Amino acid sequence: MFDEMQRILMGEQDMRFALEVLFRTTIVYFYTLMLMRWLGGRTVAQLSIVEFLLVIAIGSAVGDSLFYPEVPMLPAMFAILIVSIYNKFIDKAMLASPWSCRVFEGRPRIVVSQGRVHADRLRRQGIGVHELYSKLRQCGIEDLAQVKFAILEADGGISILKHGEHGGEGLYQPPVLPAREMAWAERR
Repeated sequence: MFDEMQRILMGEQDMRFALEVLFRTTIVYFYTLMLMRWLGGRTVAQLSIVEFLLVIAIGSAVGDSLFYPEVPMLPAMFAILIVSIYNKFIDKAMLASPWSCRVFEGRPRIVVSQGRVHADRLRRQGIGVHELYSKLRQCGIEDLAQVKFAILEADGGISILKHGEHGGEGLYQPPVLPAREMAWAERR
């Protein structure tokens, strides 16, 4: 009975394997995070990059330990715990620092200003003009002249500020454009 529980929980490994799991998880987690940032926000659509990575990492660790008898449960559970701790740490860092938020999530980019498409910015984000037009149509834009700003958000979505739309004194406040992006747009 004890031997069977040992096999289920740890497989053929001893507790030193936990250090290897920590090392492997750390390397793979941050490597994958770096790749996801490089690929950009449009890859993950409505999930943030960090959330997307969390889903992948936990799904992989859970799936392997459920289906493969040679994958012991405790190392998989340890990997899930490590990924969850990293995610919590990154969430807290992003709440505490705008710099951390930019590093882990990216930042919004103005891709249309005053009806003018900035194709160079679209290219850098891996988005074609036709895809932008599709997203604008989905938001009810019939003519680029209607668009004061179109902002490609870090999560891959598009926010549109139209000419003549002003926030009132009510509860709704219009989206805030980052100062750096506004300075860039005003130079154009």
